[in-house]
Formats: sequence, structure tokens, C-alpha cells
Amino acid sequence: MNWHGKRVTVAGLGVSGIPAARVLRELGAEVTVVNDGDDERARAQAAELEKLGITVRLGDGATLPAATELVVTAPGWRPDKPLFTAAAAAGVEIWGDVELAWRLRGPGAAPWLAVTGTNGKTTTVRMLASILAAAGLRTAAVGNIGVSLLDAVTGEETYDVLAVELSSYQLHWAPSLRAQSAAVLNLAPDHLDWHGSMEAYVADKGRIYEGNSVACVYNAADPATEDLVRAADVEEGCRAIGFTLATPGPSQLGVVDGILVDRAFVENRREQAQELAQISDVNPPVPHNIANALAAAALARAFGVEPAAVRDGLRAFRPDPHRIEQVADIGGVTYIDDSKATNTHAAEASLAAYDPIVWIAGGLAKGATFDELVAASARRLRGAVLIGADRALIREALARHAPEVPVVDLDRTDTGAMSAAVREAARLAQPGDTVLMAPACASMDMFANYNKRGEAFADAVRALAAEHV
Repeated sequence: MNWHGKRVTVAGLGVSGIPAARVLRELGAEVTVVNDGDDERARAQAAELEKLGITVRLGDGATLPAATELVVTAPGWRPDKPLFTAAAAAGVEIWGDVELAWRLRGPGAAPWLAVTGTNGKTTTVRMLASILAAAGLRTAAVGNIGVSLLDAVTGEETYDVLAVELSSYQLHWAPSLRAQSAAVLNLAPDHLDWHGSMEAYVADKGRIYEGNSVACVYNAADPATEDLVRAADVEEGCRAIGFTLATPGPSQLGVVDGILVDRAFVENRREQAQELAQISDVNPPVPHNIANALAAAALARAFGVEPAAVRDGLRAFRPDPHRIEQVADIGGVTYIDDSKATNTHAAEASLAAYDPIVWIAGGLAKGATFDELVAASARRLRGAVLIGADRALIREALARHAPEVPVVDLDRTDTGAMSAAVREAARLAQPGDTVLMAPACASMDMFANYNKRGEAFADAVRALAAEHV
């Protein structure tokens, strides 16, 4: 595409909008950035962009600038925004930052190994990048994490392969994306307010398989992911590769006697299995994280990585903070921070990893219901401490499905609320128990983000530990 003089509207400032605006301006486009907000931070960002010759319009993200030929949007902007309605009526294409990055790849660009799913995306992509690096490949974790995709495809550094995390938002706005191989880790209701329905959410996740040329990796325990593979339009010869925590069948990766094994990328997959790693090589070795490791291994093996690199990459991997992270052991009670468990699906996986549990939960429910989660986890619960705006929804589910479980309902949102929650959990816990903060809710009612929530939990646990020295 000849970008010189092309009139492009970028929707939204922030981590994706600003790099998109800069790259487009460097290519010679006439760029206008529109943004709903008009606060001090937005004005500072606008001033920096205006120095580059970029027009910025704050406080009005609804009106399509005159003569716009293309809209490039931040992934979080909902499809029903008036700006997009106006663009569609005018016949103007709408791309996300991922679509822009895909279109800007140069000759001989690094292939993409892409990952999506309701939960586990970041961990899996970072595991994949660690495995690829252990194989001696130039790589980076990009997309929804790590290095900006635009920087990766337009910068001076060259890569052999990219490990790409993609959200449902990003996939919605990436119609021409064609990864070499891709994985959908799992599917559960999330972001339905943005997508409008579960069907639309699943359909956007399924876009990741379109045009795959080597492998479509699916979760054998989640049939909906395999259904997406069956529906995808892929290149001739592309294979469906499953991962499972059970003994794998042909064309699957799985677990046998504590060993991660491959029956997909071996010479005789009906009779042979290749050892990849021990369960103890996975950090932490809880069930849903082992599943993440198998998905990462499948994508790496699809790219031709040798088994030893899978093992070495998993051993070298260290999870990001606030993902089933052990904070301390106090008096025989283990304290686990899984603040990243911001929906019921993630919380259920976390709860399944420990027994017995004193559960710290609550926050913004985002329209979720908790009956299935509580019913599935009730037998593991020693007690529950509830915080946040929508804690009543969890309390009511506990009353229905686990009436014998003692519940502490903390009606406070001040800065000491998390400390109080940890102390109440410690009071309920017995030696051998796990105090698990897996909130099953978003954090923004009390905290800026899940990181801040996790930090508050860890600080409260460390303060408690100091009293027991």
C-alpha cells in the first residue's frame, strides 16, 4: 500500500494507538487521532504527537473526521461505537493494530505462532518464547504483551519467529491475519458486553485459525476449541493437534506417568511417543499450567523445535507476577496470589489446584454468575472471605451450594480492606490449608488493576509473616 498522503484516523490514545499513529506518520500518512478522554495525561500525549505533525482531537471519539480513508482502532473500542458506524456507512475499512502490523510485514518476515483463549494466553506465549529461545531462535513475546507488534515488524531487529498473544478484541479487528500455527487454549464466557453474545465472542476467537498452514492446536478437554478448528478455512496440509492432561492419542500431546509426551510430531504417531519434559519442569506444576505448557510445546514442535529445547525452555520459564504465585508459608498455611484470575473460568482452574482452601474472592463481576464455580469447588473450601462491589453474588452462590462453608463478608473498600481480608483468611485457615486469592472478578472497584490488587495481597501477607517471625 502507498501510504503517502493517505488520510488515516486512529481511534484511541494509549499503548496501541500512539505507536500506530507514529508508524503511520513515518510512512507518510496524514494522521488524525481521536480520543474520548480529555484529561491531563491525554493532553500530554497529544502534545507529543502534534510535534510529529499528527492531528489530535480530544473529547470526541464519536465523529468520523472528514475524508477519512482508513480507521485504525485500539482493540478495546467496542464495535458499536458511532465512529465505526459512520465508517461502515462511508465504506471505510476498520483495522486494529494487529491488522496494521500484519499488513506492514516486510519481505521474509518472521512467521507468527499465535495464541488466544479466555485464560492462560500470557503464560503460554511466554512459555513458547522461552522454548523458542532455548532452541537458539531469535524471537519475542509480542501482541497483547511484551514487545509491541508494530515495533516487532517495523523495527531494525530481525526475528526468526514471533510468539504472539491475541485477545478477542484484537482478533475482531484483524480480518486478514494468517498465522503459521495457532492455539485456542479454552473458551468460557468473558467480555460478552463487548462482543454482544457468547457466539460472537467464540467466533472472534476462532479467527486465529483462519489460514493456518502448519498446525491448529486445540484443547481436547474443551470441545468448542476443536469445533473451531473444524470450521476454519486452513491451508492444505495443516494439521489439527490436540493437547490433554490425560494419555494422548495420535496427533496429541499429553501426560504419561508425570512426563509430558508428544504423539503428534513423531515419525510413527500411532505407536510412538516422544518425551518432552517432566511435570516438575513446569513452573508451577498445577493442572491448568501444565495444559499451558503442552499448548506452548505443541506450537514449538509444529515449528520444528527439538524436544530438548522444550524441556530447557520450560525449565527457564518464570511466570509473571500474580499468576498462582506463592507469597509465603506462615504456620503451615500457604498463601497464593492469583489476582490475574479475573473471571470464573480462571478462578475455577486455580481452585482446582489446591485443597483445602480459604478463598478470597470478589470485585466487579462483569455480568458473571457464580453458581457453577461454587458448586464445582465447594468440597475444597474451608472458608471464604469476600470483598468488592459484587461480593453479594458470590455470597448468595455459596449459600446455595456450600451452606456449611463459613463466610466473612467485608463491607469496606478502604486501603486496609485487603489486609483485613488476609487476616480473616488466616483466622479461618488451618495448617495444611491454602489461602488463595483468586477473585473471579475484575479489580477496578477497589484497585487500579489486578497488579495493584495482587501487590496489596502480597504486602498484607508479608506483614502477617513478619508478625510470626
